[in-house]
Order: sequence, then structure tokens, then C-alpha cells
Amino acid sequence: MLRAAMTCAVARPSGAWAETGNGLSHNAEAIHQEVSFSSSPMRIYDAVTRAEQFQKVVLLSVARSSVDVTSKPAEISGEPGGIFVIFGGYISGRQIELERNQSIVQAWHEREWAPGVYSIARFELREAGTGTKLIFDHTGFQAGAGDHLATGWKINYWEPLAKVLGEWA
Repeated sequence: MLRAAMTCAVARPSGAWAETGNGLSHNAEAIHQEVSFSSSPMRIYDAVTRAEQFQKVVLLSVARSSVDVTSKPAEISGEPGGIFVIFGGYISGRQIELERNQSIVQAWHEREWAPGVYSIARFELREAGTGTKLIFDHTGFQAGAGDHLATGWKINYWEPLAKVLGEWA
């Protein structure tokens, strides 16, 4: 059983495609998830931003059963502007902002998306007692992908990350 508490939401306004005359969309989906870990922000930051540590997360993820995650191990740059390629190349992107032990912002792309289409994944790490509250927001992905992505974050990031950190009871 996972000791880390998880809450998540996929926001999607009701109604069909809604635009005002100035091109403003009123139906964009967004994911907001909050996950509590007993590990420090430093341990979580390192597990997400260091390739050798994140590959351990990948190998415990549900994605390993549908994507070849071993032939192309995780590559993760620790520098803003650097690239990352994870889950056997199924996910790739760029590090936009890296604030050590505090936040990670990534331009994030799934292999099945059209070339040049990226979303924004934002990880905020807040100390919570002796542990960490990870506040996660994912925006800018195509309409209809929210449920798939929200589930993916839980089963391919948060649950295996808790196992890697030794928080799986």
C-alpha cells in the first residue's frame, strides 16, 4: 500500500469548444495533482532530475509493460534548456526551469503527438513537516487527453517514485 497521500483533478469546463471573438479558449483541460511523500524535497528532486535515479522509477512503472524502457535508458539534463528523454523515448522534452529542491518546469512531449506539440509540466516541492508535498500542474495538452495523462502521472510517476523512495508499505 502506498503511504503517500494523493489527490488529483482534471479540470474541464462544460460545453463544446468555446471561444470569444478574440480567440480565447474556455475549454482547455488541465491536471492538478498533490502528492505527499515522507522523503525530503532534495530526494524527490534528485529522483526526478537524475537519469540513473529516474530510470528506477521507469522500471517500476506500469508503462514498462507497453513501452520498451530498457533499450533506451532515461536521459535527463540537469541544466535549464537541456533535454530529457524518458520511458524508452516515449516521452521527451526540455527542462525550462530548474530550481534545486524546489521546482521543475518542463516542456513535455509524447511520441504520439504531432511534431512540435508540447505541454507544460510543473512540479513544485514544498517542505511538509519532515516530508514533502509535491504540487503538480500539467497544462497545454490536447483536448481529450486529460484522463489518460492524469492516470499516467499516478501509475508511472507517483506510485513508482514512492517505491523507489522506500515509501511503499
